Amino acid sequence: MASPQGFEDKVAFVWKVADTLRGTFRQHEYGQVMLPLLVLRRMDAVLVDTKPAVLAKAKTFETIAAPQAMMLKKVAGQRFYNISRFTFTSLLSDDKALAENLSNYIRGLSSDAYVVMEAYNLDDKIARMDRAGILYRVLADFADLDLRPSVVSNEAMGYIFEDLLRRFSEMSNETAGEHYTPREVIRLMVELLVGGEAHRELVENPLPVRTVYDPAAGTGGMLMTAMEHMRALNPETEVKVYGQELNDETWAIAQSDLMMQDIDPKQMRNGNSLTQDAFSGEHFDFILANPPYGVNWAGYAAPIKEEHAKQGMNGRFGAGLPRSSDGSLLFLQHMLSKMKPTGSRVSIVLSGSPLFSGAADSGESRIRQWILENDWLEGIVALPDQMFYNTSISTYVWILTNDKADADRGLVKLVDARAMGTKMRKSLGDKRKELTADAIAEIGRLYGGALDEADGDARVKVLPREAFGFQRITVERPMRRRWEVTTEAVADAPFDVFAPLVGQRFETEKALLAEADAIAKLTAAQRKKFAAACAVADPDAPIVTKNGQPEPDPDLRDAENVPLPDGWFSLDPDERSAVLRETAEAHLESEIRPYVPEAWIDHTKTKIGVEIPFTRQFYVHEPPRPVEEIAAEIRDLETQIQGWMKGLGL
Repeated sequence: MASPQGFEDKVAFVWKVADTLRGTFRQHEYGQVMLPLLVLRRMDAVLVDTKPAVLAKAKTFETIAAPQAMMLKKVAGQRFYNISRFTFTSLLSDDKALAENLSNYIRGLSSDAYVVMEAYNLDDKIARMDRAGILYRVLADFADLDLRPSVVSNEAMGYIFEDLLRRFSEMSNETAGEHYTPREVIRLMVELLVGGEAHRELVENPLPVRTVYDPAAGTGGMLMTAMEHMRALNPETEVKVYGQELNDETWAIAQSDLMMQDIDPKQMRNGNSLTQDAFSGEHFDFILANPPYGVNWAGYAAPIKEEHAKQGMNGRFGAGLPRSSDGSLLFLQHMLSKMKPTGSRVSIVLSGSPLFSGAADSGESRIRQWILENDWLEGIVALPDQMFYNTSISTYVWILTNDKADADRGLVKLVDARAMGTKMRKSLGDKRKELTADAIAEIGRLYGGALDEADGDARVKVLPREAFGFQRITVERPMRRRWEVTTEAVADAPFDVFAPLVGQRFETEKALLAEADAIAKLTAAQRKKFAAACAVADPDAPIVTKNGQPEPDPDLRDAENVPLPDGWFSLDPDERSAVLRETAEAHLESEIRPYVPEAWIDHTKTKIGVEIPFTRQFYVHEPPRPVEEIAAEIRDLETQIQGWMKGLGL
């Protein structure tokens, strides 16, 4: 999918300007200078036409409080304004006072816009550039950058910000899991999110109002794309977007984008969504995100663990806590907590790890089980690899909802789109593939028609939710032991006194200890240790029993996964336990006892596990070539090599 006009040349321009910083700033600091200046230049370009009227209106006020600020915003035609007498161009007329005038220009911004610039801590950078004598050159270059909305659209501006963010983050070696989502991936997510019944309701409603939330908003690309998509479906749609972003600089970019689109900047909050939920108690129609995955959350685990322990299912993380090395499933739980009781839809991009990481009864498995218990998982789409700027790993789009269509209840749709990526002519970091508009449409068709017209397509699977669950059973075998006193067993005190017993064998532990008691008295712990030192596994020895029951041999203990029976999630707890036991015993009789007749299952150790082995569902076995064909190929190669050797006179 082609990038919008006015994208690549602007990125190249800013990237070239960044070279001016060499020697004054370290490479990892370039983004902290270039990005705020880019935001400032965009604001200046947006306000340039109304600037004279704003200045004229501002002169009529003695002070600027909230009412006056509202009037100035109205004159500016934006949610922000600037009452400084300077523009980006006029700043250059006085090179001696440039630093002072630039600071004055920034302080002339309305409070909302000034907060955005303050997040960059730009004053320090201005002072450093001024001392190094490069401030004029940098600002002059930016003044030549035409960022008027008529020249550079909001979409193109989003591309510029995200590509520069990617490049600067690579220079500073930022966390590899923090990916900036390509716009075509966002389009696919939105296509799947606003599909089916949600699409029909949006189109047929004369004045629809929809809320969209992103807890890892980045530069706001997902929110803007969702808003544009819904307005394209129905121009009368009122879309209210909300987001939260941890990174101060990225949040500042998102804030400025919202302000320039006449959206209340309070709807884009700064902070960690997992520990500082800025929209606590609020719910939304559509929730989507590409959270950082593979990122360790141990550094801010305390409030999350406290919420999990104290609030349980009344909080956001009651289902379970994943391992600290990957917080993706924390974001998913947070997003699910934002669903409206009347129905919401969730779309999230995840790596492969949340599909299967964690053993039965682990935090990850319990989270997946909780999702399937509630029948929220509608479907998963596997994306092509090499789709993201900072990673080439496999990624998946999950679609979840608490308002499934009747036909989808109890089912999960899987769509394999891994082969539907198109190689790019020029890669962007690790991004070497893209999804064309046709590919997005085809994926949407496969997903939406999984139960009817796409049924039978090799790229589509529709499975009952029980297909992803299993019970982890523990298979025991009886302990068979004999006891033999060896030189190793009596090598150290206090057991050295039993040296006369070396070489003797006993059929029971009781017989061994009786013989030992005749020589010396041991404590209970010493008796147990001595008996263990003398025990020898012997398949021909009698079974060791306790209270008339065979003792299990821990060395022969095994565990197996038994699939959950059909309809298991719909049963009540008592029925579930009975069916699990019945299924496990049937598995024991048919699959284990024909080979190990004495085996039994310890049902007290049974655990429930849930995993989604996506690739296994689409695995196609390719039989090896016939031996005769391989042998014939080898003979042909040998003949060819011999011919080459003769030609060389060898």
